[in-house]
Amino acid sequence: MVSKLTLVVVAAALTCPAQIFKLSKEQLLEVTAKNPYERFDDGRPKVPDAILEKVRGLTVEEVWGVLPGKGYKNQYDGKWQILHPEKKLVGRAVTAMFLPLRPDLNELMLSDMKRLGHRGGAHQWVIDQLKPGDVLVVDLFGKEEGGSVVGDNLATAIKSATVNGGLVVDGAIRDLEGIFPIDMGVYYRHATPSAIAEVTLAGYNTPVNIGPTTVVPGDVVFGDRTGIYFIPPQFVKEIVDRAEETHIHDEWTKAKFLSGRYKSSDLYPRPKDPALLKEYEDYKNKKMGK
Repeated sequence: MVSKLTLVVVAAALTCPAQIFKLSKEQLLEVTAKNPYERFDDGRPKVPDAILEKVRGLTVEEVWGVLPGKGYKNQYDGKWQILHPEKKLVGRAVTAMFLPLRPDLNELMLSDMKRLGHRGGAHQWVIDQLKPGDVLVVDLFGKEEGGSVVGDNLATAIKSATVNGGLVVDGAIRDLEGIFPIDMGVYYRHATPSAIAEVTLAGYNTPVNIGPTTVVPGDVVFGDRTGIYFIPPQFVKEIVDRAEETHIHDEWTKAKFLSGRYKSSDLYPRPKDPALLKEYEDYKNKKMGK
């Protein structure tokens, strides 16, 4: 069954005959109207590199501590195979949505590819648009056989284009043995020997559905060993700021526990003794430069 979101995206794309599979700049500005940061030329939000570096210090639990309370309860997915679980994945989302092959829709897409002068596969065209700091987020509807958006060569192309970005695919990858040595965050559902087949690119930099989540172009992709959060740009700074205080709290609390003088209930979640609470507050203020 084609989802309502899919119908909306395809309908929006078809209103722009020169580029049938992407939103216009005006549409993307409207979809991401709450973005507080600069934008790329096409309108995609551009969360600053300095903030992305701070995001690398987060955990998914710290993101979870903010987003559900803002009403964003469908931004996390934990059911992944992770190429390098020790490596955090951080970057700005570039989205691609594929549908099962339908010839008439595919003909429209291919005519647009021809107009753009592109001779490779549609998935290669998307990869060719990537910039440093991007994470390619691909909706391949969980497809395994024929759902491999990259093998080792195209994974290397993503690494070269994004530098410290990566790939999230609700589908498959191939050439896993060749991809593994690449120093890049990759989250995927399946590994398969088959090449991509029987699909049509139906959306580029449109909202996409990844598992239980909705991802919008320019969302900050954050992945660790637990799973992935897709963070709307308007909440990134608040999450980072709150996490800084959490890190200070945990640092102080763990040091106290390791002294062997306190029970868990003495210190966690906050000190019960007024003198200890003041000691913690003084420590926190000094660390935060207050």
